[in-house]
Amino acid sequence: MPHAPIQQEHFIQSIADALQYISYYHPVDYIRNLAAAYEREASPAAKDAIAQILINSRLCAEGHRPICQDTGIVTVFLKVGMNVRWDATLSVEDMVNAGVRRAYNDPDNKLRASILADPAGKRTNTKDNTPAVINMRIVPGDKVDVIVAAKGGGSEAKSKFAMLNPSDSIVDWVLKTVPTMGAGWCPPGMLGIGIGGTAEKAMLLAKEALMEPIDITDLQTRGPSNRAEELRLELYDKVNALGIGAQGLGGLTTVLDIKVRDYPTHAANLPIAMIPNCAATRHAHFTLDGSGPVALEPPSLEDWPKLTYSPTGARRVNLDTITQADVETFQPGEVILLNGKLLTGRDAAHKRMVDMLNRGEKLPVDFKGRFIYYVGPVDPVRDEVVGPAGPTTATRMDKFTEQVLAQTGLLGMVGKAERGPAAIEAIKKHKSVYLMAVGGAAYLVSKAIRAAKVVGFADLGMEAIYEFEVKDMPVTVAVDAQGTSVHQTGPREWQAKIGKIPVVVE
Repeated sequence: MPHAPIQQEHFIQSIADALQYISYYHPVDYIRNLAAAYEREASPAAKDAIAQILINSRLCAEGHRPICQDTGIVTVFLKVGMNVRWDATLSVEDMVNAGVRRAYNDPDNKLRASILADPAGKRTNTKDNTPAVINMRIVPGDKVDVIVAAKGGGSEAKSKFAMLNPSDSIVDWVLKTVPTMGAGWCPPGMLGIGIGGTAEKAMLLAKEALMEPIDITDLQTRGPSNRAEELRLELYDKVNALGIGAQGLGGLTTVLDIKVRDYPTHAANLPIAMIPNCAATRHAHFTLDGSGPVALEPPSLEDWPKLTYSPTGARRVNLDTITQADVETFQPGEVILLNGKLLTGRDAAHKRMVDMLNRGEKLPVDFKGRFIYYVGPVDPVRDEVVGPAGPTTATRMDKFTEQVLAQTGLLGMVGKAERGPAAIEAIKKHKSVYLMAVGGAAYLVSKAIRAAKVVGFADLGMEAIYEFEVKDMPVTVAVDAQGTSVHQTGPREWQAKIGKIPVVVE
């Protein structure tokens, strides 16, 4: 008996429900493997970062709020059975986008609209996170197999592709490339690697590979059965031996798994793609057969470790009274708890500020002696003052740093991951400081924000300048006033330590 037709409304609602689900539930396989990494982590800074990610994840699962303020670009993989019947007037793509629209505008858990139309021009926000990136295959059968993912911009920005020569080493390319990605992809996460086909096929293989469950421990137990599995095991050990660690602070775990997919390729080619999935890895898999919308089973909170966040020996600072002299006493790697008024601003705000400075115009906010947080928060719901508000990748602001520090008197910056050479030089020159908040702990961070108001560039939406009132917001000194960067010293130290750990042959 053929299945009943798949109703348009059921398909749309299933897409919407899955996107809501993955916004606040980590895959359980990720949590179990991250909890195991937490237990074995020997680097205090990395262990602190993993603790924040795990606590944040549990809070999100309980509170049904986004794991990360970047609720991603929606990526959908569809396998449509050749015998599927539809009761629908919209195209399959239009139904997917209707589901995205519904999910991202859900009043109970409104998700951040991050998608900009006219990417090389006006970059205008579409306001509902449409359109999704949709990959569709027609296969035998009478069901629709759906994988829904939400891919963060920070990790997607670190995607890599190369057209190697057939005689080149894939392992060498990966080990050379991963350190160039910095920490903006929010490790510990996963690396998807696609080998073969053509340029676009390799990228698609890498992205699809990230949709698979974490099972490196099973593979280690049973052993590899093909070249792709041999590569997974070799790269898992060697990438972790780089010592990059959680949030790039130096540590034992950089990746929780490495996925490899391959496809036949031309004799003259060896295409290779590598796409990371961040600590907010989000994807769900379901099947529609015409029997109604799909309800995904909530995970058990027993799968989350019970941790509380209380950093020992952390220094409390008052942003309303902080001085240049105070900043100069901050030590690299030190945990700081921020209190008081904190300004925000990211790409669009920085671009506009610099344009105004170049024209000699007055900025809407006085930055002298202030700290700025690189963030684009999620809209608040119910009694929240702000939605999840984790940091965005700081290197995107590097090209503005010297001018902003020199012309506004800004004292400090808060963001995600490392700073590049130009920013570090500017920080050293102006005796400023860069503090790192944990990417992947957006809801936990937002709990420290007690008030929020827009104070500049309101038309930029989530990219406007806000003033947050914060209480004990946890950050780490990532670049001190002397220009020492823990993202350089930490991985170097841990790579050396890991290299001295004797290999146990079983």
